[in-house]
Amino acid sequence: MLKIQRFVFSPFSENTYIIWEDKSKQGVIIDPGCYDVKERKVVDDFIHLNSIKLTYLINTHCHIDHIFGNAFIKSKYKPIFLAPEKDVFMLDLMIDTAKNYGVEFTPSPMPDQFISEDVEFVLGDLKANFIFTPGHTPGEFCLYYETEKVCFTGDVLFKRSIGRTDLCGGDFDTLIESIKNKLLVLPDDVVIYPGHEAHSTIGDEKKYNSFLK
Repeated sequence: MLKIQRFVFSPFSENTYIIWEDKSKQGVIIDPGCYDVKERKVVDDFIHLNSIKLTYLINTHCHIDHIFGNAFIKSKYKPIFLAPEKDVFMLDLMIDTAKNYGVEFTPSPMPDQFISEDVEFVLGDLKANFIFTPGHTPGEFCLYYETEKVCFTGDVLFKRSIGRTDLCGGDFDTLIESIKNKLLVLPDDVVIYPGHEAHSTIGDEKKYNSFLK
């Protein structure tokens, strides 16, 4: 069984997810936005309390609010770090972005591996697939657990909304194409866990998301 815990971190109110396979306790942190000492302690305490073996760190994309905690997580837990190859150039750019926003930022390490649709992602007894969904950034991927009917959509698809395309590497037409051709084809009862705000379902977004009409 896949277990999911959401945390809302940083001045950007970003959703950080820790997910783990209940039997093996193998875990992943998706888009660690833990911004300061207090938020990092929240992550530490949760991992310790639940005896999670944090095996992977995944960035769905590399905007600053999704990578605040990369350096901390990689240094402390030594997970295998996966990120989109087409977004790696932004890891260095985020140093200047942090200065522009007036926020503290420890530069992110480079990924150990690049995300690909060709690779099946295994966590304990559970298997997932990466879905390439550019548009918010050039390289963004979603993480889809078919058997669990769960998809982590980063900043691609939100409840009643979509990702911004006015930031570095964004393109509106590409984003809409990604959503319609890669995400809305999933079963209606798949729950989406986005990078901001509340969760939703594919079916609800087909019905109620005005950006997709």
